[in-house]
Amino acid sequence: MLRAAELVARVLDGGNLTDAFERMAEGHPGWPEGVRGAVRDLAWSTLRDYGRGDAVLDQFLHSPPAAVIHALLLVALRRLEQRPEQAHTVVDQAVQAATLAMPGLKGMVNGVLRNALRQHAQWPGWVEADEEARHAHPRWWIERVRADHPERWQGVLAAGNQRSPMALRVNRRRATVDAVLAELAAADIAAHTVANQTIVLDHAVPVARLPGYAEGRVSVQDAGAQWAAHLLSPQAGERVLDACAAPGGKAAHLLELADVELLALELDPQRAQRIRRNLDRLGLEARIQVADCSDLGGWWDGRPFDRILADVPCSASGVVRRHPDIKWLRRDEDIAAFAAQQRRILDALWQTLAPGGTMLYVTCSVFGQENAVQVARFLERHADAERLSIEAFPDSQLLPDAEHDGFYFASLRKKA
Repeated sequence: MLRAAELVARVLDGGNLTDAFERMAEGHPGWPEGVRGAVRDLAWSTLRDYGRGDAVLDQFLHSPPAAVIHALLLVALRRLEQRPEQAHTVVDQAVQAATLAMPGLKGMVNGVLRNALRQHAQWPGWVEADEEARHAHPRWWIERVRADHPERWQGVLAAGNQRSPMALRVNRRRATVDAVLAELAAADIAAHTVANQTIVLDHAVPVARLPGYAEGRVSVQDAGAQWAAHLLSPQAGERVLDACAAPGGKAAHLLELADVELLALELDPQRAQRIRRNLDRLGLEARIQVADCSDLGGWWDGRPFDRILADVPCSASGVVRRHPDIKWLRRDEDIAAFAAQQRRILDALWQTLAPGGTMLYVTCSVFGQENAVQVARFLERHADAERLSIEAFPDSQLLPDAEHDGFYFASLRKKA
């Protein structure tokens, strides 16, 4: 419980959850897979419940405690919801954790949790009375989703609070979908395919259990993310750019689909190393360069690209269930900043696209300002751009559901 609380506390202090977890795991190399998974699950599930724990704690706390104690209380409340039959054990574990973290506050932790338990029947009412707690999202986020998706906003928010599905991409150079399904069945891993031949597992399993993963026959990649390579549709011999490539899943998918000359750009050197590791495992080759894709002078040699994948930085509001710290770290004003950055990237990359070439604009966002509005304004600025339809629609907004996360796609062609 203490380790999960430490991760939550890092987020409350403005830190990145995934980075914090990776550093913690590196510091405990002897953790069994079960311990590692339990710590991760408790921290992630606590952070998905944005506002709900605080709706309960507000009834008992007169002032905010230190971040680690606040985090510990949130984790304990989440565990009490998960394991009500172990209530007294959970409280004892929380008090022991407080003794290690801040001994002077163990009595406060004990009192708050025992008072909360005595009034457990009132928790649903406290949550229902607060809109943020009811939907487990910040109020500004709720308002944006309600405005952008008036008929589906509640479903979008609800999906953001669920566990994310585990999906696999088959490396077509080394295996077939049917062969992988057979291997999964032999390993007693239930799975099914969806429209784009993604394999979705009925229940997530550790990567080490996946047959063919180490040999590069499969990769873990969300079903929605796998549409990107299919929609860009690379052809053999073409020059292709993946402009914001880390960790390399979409770049690898492009290379699995066609023999292309691929340049993968990534601003962060450490993340660029992840691209290389992913390609090496899959037996694929590309040129990887550390560069800011919007600064053409720093990387472009003047040769145009036939196709460009512009998977731009965004709010990540469509993948919040995978990265629940986003709910706690993002602010409403961040969306305009992301939109400005996306505009710079689009305008720069457009200069590198060959006449007749295609650029696929991609975000993992559900906010219109980053998606349809962004593309509409781009088309206003560039008379040589036209939008290609995607399955008879101007663009494609995938909203998160039981099989995939949320993504936006728009296909843009440069007129010859």
